[in-house]
Amino acid sequence: MSISFGQIMESLTVGLEPLEHTVDQLEPGHVDCEVRGIVTAFSASQAVIEQALAKGANLIITHEGVYFSHQDHRDWLEDDPVFEQKNSLIASSGVGIYRFHDYLHRHRPDGVIKGLLRELEWEGYVAEHHSAASILTLPAMEVGEIAAYLKQKLQIPYVRVAGKLSMPCQRVGILVGYRGGGGLAIPLFRKAQLDLVIAGEGPEWETPEYVKDAVHQGRNKALIMLGHAESEAPGMKLLAEELAGQYPDLPVHFIADHPVFQIV
Repeated sequence: MSISFGQIMESLTVGLEPLEHTVDQLEPGHVDCEVRGIVTAFSASQAVIEQALAKGANLIITHEGVYFSHQDHRDWLEDDPVFEQKNSLIASSGVGIYRFHDYLHRHRPDGVIKGLLRELEWEGYVAEHHSAASILTLPAMEVGEIAAYLKQKLQIPYVRVAGKLSMPCQRVGILVGYRGGGGLAIPLFRKAQLDLVIAGEGPEWETPEYVKDAVHQGRNKALIMLGHAESEAPGMKLLAEELAGQYPDLPVHFIADHPVFQIV
């Protein structure tokens, strides 16, 4: 029995309230197209697209957009050679790319946080799930120990830490993607009585500066920034496993892309 792009997309949003405005969309591709194979990834980088085509997949489900813009603005890419080469590859391949961002974050618990917690084997420490964060009570560990654990479990070369590495902590907030900004993270420190926030990324002059002042005042607060992709890729890995279970006759793969940054 054949499965269409549209049927896969519908299964991903079943039970969720429709959003009036969303960045989630299928482009290119047609909802009636038959799925031959699925790849999930954090973003549709050119390397991911090339690997998906090599695996025979014709539907790529990504969390972030294709053309370097959250709202998919392209006017400033006119005549850009990088854009033109990537766009040409996509157009000639016949692949469909579905961005699954807003609705994945609307799952309860948040589908991206769920994947990160599963990768870290921390599901059993969850005290409560919020709409944009999860609160954990961990066994007593120092910030430096947690940082080392995150690197090992996520297989990433580095994290960035604000605060004292020797600070013991138990009450931890998990935020993914671009949720590490002050407007969300700083009130969460107080309301959830957190010792540590683990986030993807955010403006460096907001939460990191708050933590710096807190430490200067003698308060036990710390922040670990994983990186945007590093915090959200596990959610797309979990999605691939869920789709493989739901559609056992379809080949489904998660592709882990290369890190964007190098340590020099």
